Amino acid sequence: MSVVNICNSALNHIGGNNIISLTEDSKPARLLNQRYEPVRDAVFRSHPWNCLVTRTDLASDSAAPAFDFSYQYTLPSDCLRVLQAQYLDTIFKVEGRKILTDETTFNLIYIKRETDTAQYDSLLIDALAARLASEIAYPLIASSVVANTMLAVYDQKVREARFVDASEGTPAVVTSDTFINSRY
Repeated sequence: MSVVNICNSALNHIGGNNIISLTEDSKPARLLNQRYEPVRDAVFRSHPWNCLVTRTDLASDSAAPAFDFSYQYTLPSDCLRVLQAQYLDTIFKVEGRKILTDETTFNLIYIKRETDTAQYDSLLIDALAARLASEIAYPLIASSVVANTMLAVYDQKVREARFVDASEGTPAVVTSDTFINSRY
């Protein structure tokens, strides 16, 4: 499913006409072009979606923090939400786009700003379309009733998507220094 298909699902929820692209010269396309990425990122940040969890090793910055910590690491540009360090006992703090810690290496688990819609779970797509519909309903059809109804639909869809997402995989087993078969 493409971005345009997700946006058309949102339009269909509120009785709107489909668009061909986000750059076409129509009010729905302009509005969706403006709102799609912020809404997508907000929905992605709201839960540690399995399809968006990513792991990476960070390289230490050359400059150290001014005080309290010995090392700092720059977050990946696609990081929407820090979930955890590889080791549970790692002490760190997120400040802006930096991770501050006393660790000489840092392995990060985070929510990725995934732009390839083929990677999205189908229930996540449904929730995203409903949230978009709630965001564009008033500007497009001037109906706060439809906007509020779509927000309630989003709440129901995101609850279902979170439940299914959270029930996949093996429950977390904590050992002395690492996560094995982790679920967030």
